[in-house]
Parts: sequence; structure tokens; C-alpha cells
Amino acid sequence: MTGPSLRIPLRPLARILEARENGENPDAIERENLRLRHEEMRDKARIRAEGRIFVLGAVFALAFGAVGVKMGMVASSEPAEPRTSLAGASIVAQRGDILDRKGRILATNLETYSLYAHPQQMVEPERAAQELVAIFPDMDLERLTKDFTGKRRFVWIRRKISPEQRQAVHDIGEPGLLFGPREMRLYPNGALAAHILGGAGYGEEGVHAAEIKGSAGIEKMFDEYLTDPANGGRPLNLSIDLTVQAATEQVLNGGMRLMNAKGAAAILMDAQNGEVLSLVSLPDFDPNDRPAPPTEGHPDDSPLFNRAVQGVYELGSTFKIFTAAQALDMGVVNPETVLDTRGPIRWGKHSIRDFHDYGSEMSVTEIIVESSNIGTARMSQMIGAERQKDFLSRLGLLEATPLEIIEAAGGKPLYQDNWSELTTMTVSFGHGISVSPLHLAAAYATIANDGKLVRPTLLRNAAQQSQAASAPQVMSAKAAQQSQDLLRKVVTDGTASFARIEHYQVAGKTGTADKPKPMGGYYKDKTISTFASMFPASDPRYVLVVTLDEAVETSGSEPRRTAGWTAVPVAAELITRVAPLLGLRPEIAPAPLADITLTSQ
Repeated sequence: MTGPSLRIPLRPLARILEARENGENPDAIERENLRLRHEEMRDKARIRAEGRIFVLGAVFALAFGAVGVKMGMVASSEPAEPRTSLAGASIVAQRGDILDRKGRILATNLETYSLYAHPQQMVEPERAAQELVAIFPDMDLERLTKDFTGKRRFVWIRRKISPEQRQAVHDIGEPGLLFGPREMRLYPNGALAAHILGGAGYGEEGVHAAEIKGSAGIEKMFDEYLTDPANGGRPLNLSIDLTVQAATEQVLNGGMRLMNAKGAAAILMDAQNGEVLSLVSLPDFDPNDRPAPPTEGHPDDSPLFNRAVQGVYELGSTFKIFTAAQALDMGVVNPETVLDTRGPIRWGKHSIRDFHDYGSEMSVTEIIVESSNIGTARMSQMIGAERQKDFLSRLGLLEATPLEIIEAAGGKPLYQDNWSELTTMTVSFGHGISVSPLHLAAAYATIANDGKLVRPTLLRNAAQQSQAASAPQVMSAKAAQQSQDLLRKVVTDGTASFARIEHYQVAGKTGTADKPKPMGGYYKDKTISTFASMFPASDPRYVLVVTLDEAVETSGSEPRRTAGWTAVPVAAELITRVAPLLGLRPEIAPAPLADITLTSQ
């Protein structure tokens, strides 16, 4: 019996005996068996070594194969900037549309391309730089050539390009110039509603995708909503009417140029629910190519400055109706109450005067119609400082408006902390307090809405209708109605006579205020002229505020800067244009019937 642990003897006895009998040398048998044993040992060692070498070779082959595959993938992939190649970085490019109240597109997304370069793959980098400068004249040839001929592996050329530019770059035929797909924010109406929309730019970006982030206006205010995947790409519906917005911008732009104004603003809003139908600030900009913020000069020198919301001004005599409304609401006066208008009213070194001498006494109606500072100051003395401040606060004139654009928070009213009797008198006719045209529009809407508070909104929301019904009552409906009647008389008999529009009844108040100097005091030849109005006067539905900055009417022998000559004609033309767009039918008086004599048969 043999086994793996048994070894064959080198000198087997049987073979030794047989060899001796045959006369053979027994030592040859031992040598042969020893040789065979050594060969068997060598064969086992060789097989074991070959197995180890095979396993080691397979391991090295797999390792180097994995490295080679990875290097191939990296070499064939598009490069990305380091900040966008972080592990776990996710770029969300999809952004919801913005629509007007009728579903027309104000902002949407457009598929486009970015342009970048692999300088090390370029065949003729100098020629490529020259060709690119020809396509993009704002690029620096020297800088581009340096980037292409240096050691850089990746160069951004353009974050977004038009189809025409892409074709022109493609025609260069340079393999090192590459395109990456992405989305861009598109405003198909150009500068229309620019200050409302604001604009958008790129946040996180790579060569294959880019995150669109709002930079101002509605885009920034609702950035989270517009990019939230949970919304399923639902659009944001605004209260703006695109057609009305376009008409407002066109008329206001013409009026600004005709009146030689530095800037202008207009707000048209629904007096019942606060929905803003148009909001314009001029000069404006194209949000498709939003300019850089100014680094010097006054903020309102930039087209980015929203005069309707951010601009806070002393709006002058437009405030007088608030004084009259509060006095009427308190019952201290009625429209026929006669007040002492002798002047000037002196308070220390300060004097309150009227633009004209209106006589020694005037009724409340005459004070508003003729715009008497002295008469309005007398009413404010009857009201008192604390009650006046409280009333203006309830009107929303002492805090920033809640409008849904990011700039609204910056339009905070300016007034003195020490609300003295002098402050009470000056504020009563719109001096010593600065608010935005939007503040004024909302306060006039409260008067038009029978004294119920109206808060402006840019959102098209049916729930706003129900909210209007539960709004706080700032003044009685009677006082609001009396105030509406006073504003109507300003147009028919007073300083806003240019607002007498055929077929549309308008009520409103003018206001002209000297512009303050940066270092104190007021300019004598620079004013802010404003006309705050509501229409139709018989049942106010809409409120319109038009403000012109440094306007001057020069058709006469002397320049005229008062609102009656500047802001009122512009507002009148605007109402004529937009009233039919709002569905308001003209009021046409029936023609007199011919005299007919009835006789019996």
C-alpha cells in the first residue's frame, strides 16, 4: 500500500537481488531512482512557480487596465472649472417662466451654448484669437493670445453665445474651440417691464450646465420658487398687463422727452385689490443685457435705479388730500368749513407761504382746489401731531411697501423722528417727508376704495379679492367719498385742468416740490412734479401716479415747472391710451332729441 506520504526507496530489495543475480551493479538502480525523484521535485516546484507568476500577472493586468480605462475616460471628457467639479455638486438649470395676468410670457428659458477653449489642442492659436476678436469685438486680442499660447489647459471665452455667433466660431475650424450646451434666461419683450423683472445671471456653472439665479426684481424675490423642482415648472403669474405696460412706457417716455425731464415714473394699479397693472421707471435697461451697478455718482443716475419704488421724494401738494381726508373723518371740518388763510405762518425762522395770495379765508374745498399751503397747515393744527402721524402710518406712508420685488425694502420713507408742530404743518402739504410714488399710489387707492386699506401687489392672485373685503378701514366711507369729490374739483376747477379728458372723468391732485441739494437746502430750478389721480371719478376703479424728475415745459415765453404744466398732461394722455385697454367705456352724453310735438288724432 502506498500513499502521498510514502516514498519509494532508492535501493528496492527485490531489484537489488535481481541485479546481483544478473551480474549488474546495484548502485545504478539507486542513481536512477534518485534522478527520477529529483525530476519529480523539479516538476512540482515549476508548476507552483508558474501558478504564482500567472496570478501576479493577472493582478497587474487588471490594475493597469483599470488605470488605462480611467485615463481614457478623462482624456475624452469635457473639462470643467474646479469649483464645479466638486463631488456632489449639482447644477439646477431649469427655471419657471414668468407670465403677465393674461398668460403672456415675460421671462422664459432658451437653450443656447457656451464657448470655451482647450489651448493645448489648438492648431493655430494666434489665428484663432484674431478670428474670435473679429466675432466678439469687446475681447482683448493680446490677452486672448496669451491665454491660448500659454500653459493653460482651459479658457472660458463666452458664458453664452447666439446661434449666429456659434456658427461663426464653428467656421473658424479650430479643434480647440468647443461648445457646451446650457440654458439662458430670455426676456422676449426686451426692456419692457425691466424694473419689475429685474434680470437673472449665472450662479454655479460648468461647460454642460449653468444655474440661473435672479439678480434683481421679481427674479430675485422669487428665486427659490422659480427654481424649486417641487413646483413642477409652474410659471409665476404677475398682475402686470403686458399691453397696458407697453402703452404706459411709450407715453411716459414721450412725455419725459417732451418735458425735458431727467427721469420719470408711473404706477397704475387696481384701487380695489391693489394689483399693479403697470409700473414704469425711466430711463430703463434691457434685462437680457443687464448693465453693471454703478460704482460712483448718485444712484438715480443709473438706469438700474427704480424711481417708482426705490426713489423717495417730497411729493408736495399731493399730500394735502390726506390732511383733508383726516380732518373730514374726524369731523373737525366739512367741505364748506371756512378757515383763516392769512399768511405767512411764522414758526421761529421758518415761514409757511402760499404760491399765490388766495385771500384771508377759504373753504376746505377751495383750499384743496387752489392748493393752499396755509389752509392745509391750519387743518393740520386742528388734527394734531400724534393723530396725524398715526393716520399716515395706517395709510402705509411711514414704512416700506410690501411690493414683491427686492428693491421695495430700500424705498423706506424719510421723516423726522421728532414730530413737532412745525413738522405737522409741513408734512400736511408734502414737505418734510419723503415717500416713493408707489407709496402715494397705494394711499390714493385707499381713498378710492372707500377708505379701506389697499396694499400694492405684483401677483395675480384671486385670493387678493377676498383679502380686500377684510382690509382695515383707515377712514370712513363718507370721508373717502368727500375726498374723491374734492379731487374731482381739482381737475374741473383747479390746478389739474389739463386732466379734463373727453369721455373719461378724472379726479386727482398735483404736487410740485423743490429738489433737495445733497449738502442741504433746495434747488430753485429743479423740481419733482407729480400728479396722483383716480378714474373714473364717479366710481374710482384705477389709480395712476405720474412723477417727473426735473421736468420743465418750454413752449411759453418762460419755463414752467409746476405739475399742472408737466405731469398732468402726460397723465391725461396716458389715461386716454390705457382706459380702453382696461375695458372702460367712454362716457358719451346723449345728443339732445329734436323737438317733437305730439298731436291727438
